[in-house]
Amino acid sequence: MEELLQQLKEKLQHAAGPNLKAIVLYGSAVTGEYRKQHSDINILCILERTGTPELEALHETVAWWKRKGFDAPQVFTPEELRASADIFAIELLDMKTNHRMIYGDDFFSMLNVPTNLHKLQVERELRTNMVRLRHGILSVPPKDRLVVSLMDASVSAFVTLFRHALLAFGEPAPASKREVVDRAAALVDSKSDAFRAILDVREGKRKPSDVDAQETLRGFVELVERMTNLVDRRFEGTF
Repeated sequence: MEELLQQLKEKLQHAAGPNLKAIVLYGSAVTGEYRKQHSDINILCILERTGTPELEALHETVAWWKRKGFDAPQVFTPEELRASADIFAIELLDMKTNHRMIYGDDFFSMLNVPTNLHKLQVERELRTNMVRLRHGILSVPPKDRLVVSLMDASVSAFVTLFRHALLAFGEPAPASKREVVDRAAALVDSKSDAFRAILDVREGKRKPSDVDAQETLRGFVELVERMTNLVDRRFEGTF
């Protein structure tokens, strides 16, 4: 990974020149939960200007990066990040807490992330992801492999939202994904076994075929519904 990041830095510097202010690595590659088969290398580029000519100058570098199997970097100006910190509170709080500067000054050390809309974002995204999960259950044929894949595709998003729900409740954020789901389950008198099973699959610690798909799905949905309803009750009337 280090060699790739160095190459990316050099290519971006060459392509963007002085318009490039910073390159930030964030996400699982920083938290120590990176898994090559399931995780991406998340990159944020901070540019002074993001007009069409400035973005077109990065096409060749981004195409090279995508050929390596990674998503295109997120691109913001410093002003855009400051202005959007309230509506992207979940994402920017995570970036501020866990990031690594590949190039440039540490912008996040000076970024204030307002939390006035944080609760609203947590509530909305939990409800939205729950609706998507239900839609997936209705749409996917009831085959064990597909059911496990459905949960695998959504587990990271739900763990992130559970962690931010705990933060919004005034609790310290647990360090690991399993600690997050254990605490969430304890709050709503549920079990974390289903989430733990899917995390094991995601991390290659368990084969999908070793998971009881239907029983795991029931436990997975139960914890999602109970946490979503708890957030609704806790935040009712606060906006």
